[in-house]
Amino acid sequence: MNTKRFGIGKAVLVGLISLSPYTASEAEIIDVKWDASGKFERTHTITPGKFVEICEKLLKGSAVDWQFNVSTPVNFNIHFHQGKDVSFPEKQDSVSERRGTLVAPSSEDYCWMWSNKGDSPSKIRVMLTKTASKQ
Repeated sequence: MNTKRFGIGKAVLVGLISLSPYTASEAEIIDVKWDASGKFERTHTITPGKFVEICEKLLKGSAVDWQFNVSTPVNFNIHFHQGKDVSFPEKQDSVSERRGTLVAPSSEDYCWMWSNKGDSPSKIRVMLTKTASKQ
């Protein structure tokens, strides 16, 4: 993960991961790389007991349409950190597909996160699209 882009030092990132119920070896963090039309698409396999996060710095009022589908149910959330507090604009367990729009309530690093609690790998397809700002 490009920690300088997010303004998070390596020590802080390690600290955040250590506060999580997951270990660094369980984490796979992917930076959003928008294409020319403001879209990001990714297909990924989440191994059992692991998780993947797709993260992006958003300004307050920025809007992102999101959708995903997964081959096996996973736990899903969208979250951001403000100091030691973690906020969850979206959080659902044991889901195979969802869609929605995130309107950033504040300027933060936002992460879409999927955790595979099952016994078999889960193939995920994620699509994010920038939409008109809601400021």
